[in-house]
Amino acid sequence: MLELRNVNRDFGSKRAVDDVSLDIEKGSFVGVIGRSGAGKSTLLRMINRLQDVSSGSIRWNGQDVTTLKGQALRDWRASCAMVFQQFNIVGRLDVMTNVLMGRLNHTSQMRSLLKLWSPDDRAIAVSALEQFDITALAGQRAESLSGGQQQRVAIARALVQEPEIVLADEPIASLDPRNTKVVMDSLLRLNKHFGITVICNLHDLDIAKEYCGRLIGMAQGKIVFDGAPDELTEDAARELYGLEAHEVMTVLPPAAVGGAYQPLTAVA
Repeated sequence: MLELRNVNRDFGSKRAVDDVSLDIEKGSFVGVIGRSGAGKSTLLRMINRLQDVSSGSIRWNGQDVTTLKGQALRDWRASCAMVFQQFNIVGRLDVMTNVLMGRLNHTSQMRSLLKLWSPDDRAIAVSALEQFDITALAGQRAESLSGGQQQRVAIARALVQEPEIVLADEPIASLDPRNTKVVMDSLLRLNKHFGITVICNLHDLDIAKEYCGRLIGMAQGKIVFDGAPDELTEDAARELYGLEAHEVMTVLPPAAVGGAYQPLTAVA
């Protein structure tokens, strides 16, 4: 279980996250919603320790992750993978190499610098590419791909880290409706087929209600809604978004995850 207790984050005189306390069950798919500037991204970055808390504690299965340093912190970041809005993949490298970067915490620095990836690492990367139907792109430079394809590469890279949690920070913000669905289905696959806890910042309410089992609404750094998607009424949405509410509610076809489960294991 992920436990946040009285978590605050200050930037000078501004409090970006204000006294947040949450329990998130392992294996859940949670959407964090709210206006831009509500504190959603800061919250995820604190969980991953890309930013430190100003006060409060964050625990995973009883371990206080806010105090981790050195290798213990690197291990935590490997088990708590991030997927970013702007993909954060290396455009000049091919897709396979970008995905293999997710194995950095499982190999020596020298072997990774020389690209001496083990057969097991390569097999795990191929399995991840297959999961998201991008195996045919393995040899292409990442910068040649569409936005949706690049985001699937980023999700595959997160998967090969063998994480327990995936934090997705506005992963569909720059995508068209078709690629939005492809990427959200990919995150849903992580959750349903691998049992990975997914916490996803989203701006579009209808997408959040379609994919997430629980919604957490933030405004001015505080949690102002926490409940099931069907509990998020239009009145609650207006409280979260004000005049912007009608702009973040669109229509999306039902979510579906196609294909059979393929375990992410190295092939002999």
